[in-house]
Amino acid sequence: MHSVLVIGCGSIGERHLRCFLGTKRTQVTACDANLDLLRTMAERYGVRTIPAVNDALGEPFDAVIICTPAPLHVPFALQALRSGKHVLIEKPLSHSLSGLEELLAVHRATDRQVAVAYVYHALPFFAAARAFLAEGNFGPVLHASALAGQSFHLLRPAYAQTYYRDRKTGGGAIQDALTHLANAIESVLGPTESVMCDCAHLALPNVTVEDTAHVAARHKGALASYCLNQFQAPNETSLQFDTAQGSVRIELHRQRWGSFRSGDADWQWHEGTRGDRDAPFITQANAFLDQIEGQPARLCSLEAGAHTLRFNLAALASAERGVRVSCDDASLHA
Repeated sequence: MHSVLVIGCGSIGERHLRCFLGTKRTQVTACDANLDLLRTMAERYGVRTIPAVNDALGEPFDAVIICTPAPLHVPFALQALRSGKHVLIEKPLSHSLSGLEELLAVHRATDRQVAVAYVYHALPFFAAARAFLAEGNFGPVLHASALAGQSFHLLRPAYAQTYYRDRKTGGGAIQDALTHLANAIESVLGPTESVMCDCAHLALPNVTVEDTAHVAARHKGALASYCLNQFQAPNETSLQFDTAQGSVRIELHRQRWGSFRSGDADWQWHEGTRGDRDAPFITQANAFLDQIEGQPARLCSLEAGAHTLRFNLAALASAERGVRVSCDDASLHA
């Protein structure tokens, strides 16, 4: 059994806690400064609780799951790595580049495993589509597109009282939702080179952060486009990768992927196994445990999470400046 510490017991922290327990491979301890939340975790799941992060990180846990607001991800990850623990960090990796190079260097100097919890990597149908593309069946991907939206206020009614309400804590549509799409496309095309972003707050009540974003991105040898809002009625997300010989589409809301070779009459669909909302998170938890046991990594690496962080920051900067921004722009360090 692996000993696992979950830091931050809000909505996503509770899900990680529950899903790591669901692997039947862990003993889980909850950590949060909110004593009411800790009491709920103890009563609901029968887990041990620790209110102080420094006390918790001083104990010999095998792994730490960091589910705090984004500004605390890098400091807690550094502390956990330096105390010899494996680390799974919720997305986005951070809200800024502060401490990022130090975290990368510390990780390189250890034998500990670090992953960023972009959960699409845990979806078998997503992995199958990506493997199909990597095999070169249709040749190189030249264009990728993402189209997504949902009634965020119905699916997460407490959003206005959470980190989501402020970009400085990782909130807004770009850092909360679009980042998943960017990370997914980067896992196929590689790091984004530059972005042109337009975003606005159009409908989501009780917040002022953007709920809608359009992004045109450039990769080495390929272009990508993103269209997302957080108020439309259907909860739908699709990704499409186009080559000169065919296309691959991933429909997350239908849990399937399809291929369409040039000259074919229709899509050839490959259906995924349908499960409840916890299913991919349990798969993610098992994949992380496999990784710390020495099996091949299947989750988003720290380096890939850092590339997506740069995408997030470049998109926000582009929207504010009204110009295309390089993901390596030195001003993003400000």
